[in-house]
Amino acid sequence: MSVNKQMIELFRASSTYINAHRNKVFVVSLSGEAQADNNLANIVYDISLLHSLGVKIVLIHGSRPQITEALAAQGKQSDYHRNLRVTEPDCIKTIKQVVGGLSVDLEALFSMGTSNSPMHGADVRLCRGNFITAKPIGVHDGIDFQYTGAVRKVQTLAIEKELVNNNIVMLSNLGYSSTGEVFNLSAEEIATEVAISLGADKLILMIPADGVLDASGELIKSLNEKEAKNHASKLSLSGDPVELCIGNAIEAALRAYSHDVHRSHLISFKKNGALLQELFTRDGNGSLISNDNFDQLRPASINDIAGILALIKPLEETGILVERSRELLEIEIKNFVVIELEDSIIACAALYPISKDSGEVACIAIHPDYQRDGLGDRLLINLEKTAFGKGFSFLFVLTTVASHWFLEKGFEQSEVDALPARRKNLYNLQRKSKVLKKAIS
Repeated sequence: MSVNKQMIELFRASSTYINAHRNKVFVVSLSGEAQADNNLANIVYDISLLHSLGVKIVLIHGSRPQITEALAAQGKQSDYHRNLRVTEPDCIKTIKQVVGGLSVDLEALFSMGTSNSPMHGADVRLCRGNFITAKPIGVHDGIDFQYTGAVRKVQTLAIEKELVNNNIVMLSNLGYSSTGEVFNLSAEEIATEVAISLGADKLILMIPADGVLDASGELIKSLNEKEAKNHASKLSLSGDPVELCIGNAIEAALRAYSHDVHRSHLISFKKNGALLQELFTRDGNGSLISNDNFDQLRPASINDIAGILALIKPLEETGILVERSRELLEIEIKNFVVIELEDSIIACAALYPISKDSGEVACIAIHPDYQRDGLGDRLLINLEKTAFGKGFSFLFVLTTVASHWFLEKGFEQSEVDALPARRKNLYNLQRKSKVLKKAIS
């Protein structure tokens, strides 16, 4: 495949995700380590691209290594407890200066617009403000954390207003008390609490690794809650900074998960394009902590008709499927099941009752990008279970091109005369479809 053709196919394949992500709220946590990485400019470009595609972005940036470096330059050293900095009163001025400088630097990157830059014409507007009300953490295990804080309240309505106005909302790791004090918080905590408060569609945590890795070092692309807890428990015991960072990100994702933010992505801040690959391709490039599988098989509804029509139209044009009008599909929608991925229909099938004891499997269609994922098997198994529940003893299928696939699934070659009378009368002699039959039990 030529480079141009490959680019065209990739762009077409991403359209499903572009439509699914439009007007969704993504909360992105960008650590201080990420801001010190050479890939930072590319991450900014990619976040800007998300924004231009209609995604509502809240960006939270940290500053841990930059604060440590600035304090060390002044001969100061912070103590840590529970993986949190103990912020002494004489350090808070330096912390404010460091965080402010990082915020300004990020604003400058988002403002790039020269004709030879990826940001040309982006016209990105960032909004900053006192959106986080903080409280002191207090004393734990005999340690007074002093000016280290925790989130007391997220100014949700104010953030939502800026998102409606098409602004990217940028927050730092600082929070403000009702008495006018400034507290040093964890950027991961702020990102998590903001995601929970907004009911965000995704929490994205940029980490220094490809994602969560298994014992052999292979990337784990998706984890459920139980699996994520197991990995977080193991990583919390590690003395490796990268593994601790991943463990902290998993803990943040689990807290978000427990408060109905059910899709958190752990994505490398070192790998160019990892954010886009994770969000806009089938294979992804990170780890997803989610409450469900990547796709969901469910009964079809009237709202799925456009998606089903888009799936079956190419098959109708080549004569593989009999053409169905929108009006007919509306009448027959109760016979369909669909598989949905990221709010898009990627597969469908139908079961029509054709007699008291038999049904017909029809209209199995799968998006070209997912035809090797076993979706056809899942659809057929579901239809067979449904048929059994309806008291059917037999299933029929009429096909012009897929007879071998159905034979592999236990169907047997049959004849037109074996069809129930009502279905036999509707048999299209011109199509000469092969008739296959399967007893179910």
